Amino acid sequence: LMERFSGSSGHSTGLAGAPKTSWPELVGLTAGEAEKKVKEDFPKAEIQVVPPNHFVTMDYRTSRVRIHVDSSGKVERPPRTD
Repeated sequence: LMERFSGSSGHSTGLAGAPKTSWPELVGLTAGEAEKKVKEDFPKAEIQVVPPNHFVTMDYRTSRVRIHVDSSGKVERPPRTD
């Protein structure tokens, strides 16, 4: 990790522009509200809303963001890329 920082300037060269990959602040919002916020932060996100007790595939896609919701349609855990 230390290699990512430039010498004396103190500015990060590898972390500053990194795209957001997790949205813990969205827990408790509706799926629609969460989807809107994720798209603001990550316009190319492929959103997948996952209802309770539904199976998901195990393939890895950096552009996919799964939004797991409870029975009332509220986000139950932080959406993240996977």
